[in-house]
Formats: sequence, C-alpha cells, structure tokens
Amino acid sequence: MSKPLVVIVGRPNVGKSTLFNRMTGTHAAIVEDIPGVTRDRNYLDTAWEGKAFILVDTGGFYLDPPEDIFAQAKEQALFAIEEGDIIIHLLDGKDGLTPADMELARLLRVSGKKVLWAVNKIDAPTREDRIYEFFHIGTEDIFPVSAATGYGYEEFMEKLGELLPDYHEEKVAYPMIAVVGRPNVGKSTLVNALTGKKRMVVSPVAGTTRDAIDSICAYHGKHYVIIDTAGLRKKGKIGYSIERFSMVRAVRSIERCDVALVVLDMSEGITEQDQKIAGIVKEYGKGVIFLLNKWDLVPEPEETFRQVLPELYRKIWFSEYAPALTISGSSRRRITKVFPLIDDVIRERTKRIPTGELNRFFRDVISRLSLPLYRGKAVKMYYMTQVSQAPPTFVIFSNFKNAVKESHLRFLERKLREYFGFRGTPLRIHIRPKQRDGRR
Repeated sequence: MSKPLVVIVGRPNVGKSTLFNRMTGTHAAIVEDIPGVTRDRNYLDTAWEGKAFILVDTGGFYLDPPEDIFAQAKEQALFAIEEGDIIIHLLDGKDGLTPADMELARLLRVSGKKVLWAVNKIDAPTREDRIYEFFHIGTEDIFPVSAATGYGYEEFMEKLGELLPDYHEEKVAYPMIAVVGRPNVGKSTLVNALTGKKRMVVSPVAGTTRDAIDSICAYHGKHYVIIDTAGLRKKGKIGYSIERFSMVRAVRSIERCDVALVVLDMSEGITEQDQKIAGIVKEYGKGVIFLLNKWDLVPEPEETFRQVLPELYRKIWFSEYAPALTISGSSRRRITKVFPLIDDVIRERTKRIPTGELNRFFRDVISRLSLPLYRGKAVKMYYMTQVSQAPPTFVIFSNFKNAVKESHLRFLERKLREYFGFRGTPLRIHIRPKQRDGRR
C-alpha cells in the first residue's frame, strides 16, 4: 500500500501554501500575497494523530490562464488531482464563490476522488456566515477555517483524519540527488529527462522554479530522489522576497542531498555564480557531479571539450575531484550516463578505509612530508584514523596541532585521493593533539 497522497487545490491566492505550512508544521511552501507564487507541486511527508500521508501544495487553478506559464500551473494542479487520494478544495471566504471555484468543483466531482471542502480566511465565529454561499458548489459538508490563525483547524483536520486510511510503511533510504545551478540553466528540463515524466514547469523565463521539488525515479532497478531547486542568483539581484526564499531553499536542498548535480550552461560558459554554487556544495560536504548542459548548442564539441575541462577545474579548483559529463537535457543526450556516475560518487562518498591499510599509507606518506620546527621542537604526526563517512572524514594525531598548516592538509588530501580514489566527494581532515599520557 502506498502512502496516501493529500492534494491542496484552489484558485490563486486562496491560502493553499499557508495551509500547507500549517499542516506540515514547516515553512516549506513560499507564502506571498501575490497570485501565482506557487507554480510547481510541492510534496512533504506529514501526519495527523499517527496517520501518515504525503501533502501536496499546488499552483493556482485558473479558469482562463492569462499566460502560458499560468496554463502550465493549472496543468500541474490537474496532474496532482489525478495522483491524489484525497483532495482539499480550498476556497476564499473573502472573495466569495467564483466561476473558477465552480469549474474546479465540477472537475473534482468527475474525478471520483474523496474531496474535503474548506472555506479559508474565516477567523471568527461571527464570520462563519460567509460559508453559506459556498453550498452552491454542491456539497453539504464545508469547513470554515483560517490557515493563518488556526481557527477551525482542529475540526477540519479531524475530518481529514477520518478520510485517511491507516498506513504503515517500510522505510527505504533512497539516495537524495539535488539538481542545482543558476537560473535558467536547464535544471527542470534535466529533471524531466531523468524521471522520464513531464514533472516540472519548464519555461524560458529565468527563475521559473521557486520551490524545491522532490521526484522519485528509477534506473535499472535502483531508486533515487531527485530534488529540483530554485536557481541561485547573485545577492544583488535578489530584491524580490520570493527569490530570496527560493535561494534559501536551494541551499537547504544541497544540505539535504547526498550528491549535487551542478548544472552548467555551456552556451554561456562557466560563471562566477557557478563557482559559488560549487563552493556551497563543498561547504556542506556533498558529493558533486558537473553536468555541462546544452552541449547540443556547442559548436565543434570535441575541441570545445578539450578547452572547457581545464577551464572548469581552473575556475572551480577546489572541486577538481568531481567528474564532469556533457549532456543535453532537452534532447536527453547522455542522460543515462548520469546514474552510473551518481552510483560511483555515492560509493566513494561512503567508502571506509581499514585502519591498518590507512596507517600503512600514512607511514609511507608522512615520511615524505617536511614539517617545520614548532617553538624549537620537532613536529610529529603519530597516526591517522577514519572517523566517519559521507563525507569521508579523517583525524590525524599530532604533538603540535597548530603547527600543521593548510598546505600540509592539501598534500595529505592529494595523496589520499591518489591511493584510495574518493572521486566526486570532498574529504575532511582534522588534526587533534595527542596527550602526553597517551590518551587522545
């Protein structure tokens, strides 16, 4: 049995994202007093009184979408309705019943799904009379609520709980893969190609994806969670509050993931912002793969690749351990090669070196490392141990911790990679003092 899917639908700006946040106890959905803010579906696991379900926030339902991108938002809402087990049709108690509400209600009745109708923005008993006109929608069971203040929320959730089936899941940990990059580099197109579905809103307008969206996909029997994130912009260009929240979400998506696919637009080359995004991935200790996207637009690809690769590792020198792959999300060129690379990076990221093997390596390498005197005394490194994985983290014990410089650690990292690989993953190396009595 699959986990129940509960979908919130309604016209733009009726408070769907506010209700989503209250039901999940998070601020995962962007909330802005501007119609059309939530454009893609947003999924989160949550529960009510022990009953687990997946809650979905959707873009607004438009009766006659004014632009193509809003038509896509409507299409995404309809996709979510098709997938959902229980539909929450949220209505606006201030605006009253509209033709768009009536049309959406008709579609819901035709779908045959369980529907829970709620009139939002009712924050006091004296305002509950606003719900009466909504009975024309064709139901006798309508709940007055205020997603912002919580008025009527308990009664509404009790009804939802009655509709929810009992669910007990067997937890399966799938690798989390974040697709990150500047706005309009082709992230959503790539997610669609990876999942084989028309999953994300795709538009040539930069900044279309404002939420971080999760999709599960499979390749040769292996499952992966693909996170599409909002494009990261330069701080000076983030004057709009929606974009600011989106940037935070993209950073948090990197924090959640195991491997980040850093998408680079090869029709524009490698930019300073690409460097910063790669730096965030390294800062969080995540695996990384560089995807050189829109390669189908590159003239003389073989010659260009010979030039671009050195430029990539020169500009993003701190992640020169990361593999790079030329792709085209739109034509799906070399897309199937992404998954084996992900598997390789995850394997390297979770690699553990036995202590005996590690210290044989360490004795060999340390003999070639020239350490200066510290306060007139010889600096010694005694032994090395791996303390964790994902990312691989090592501790070296020394008599003088402060005498070991960054250049020494870079040398040790380079040698670790020569001996053991660690392709696509950052390494952490820490120095700890060894106490005189032999204790650590």
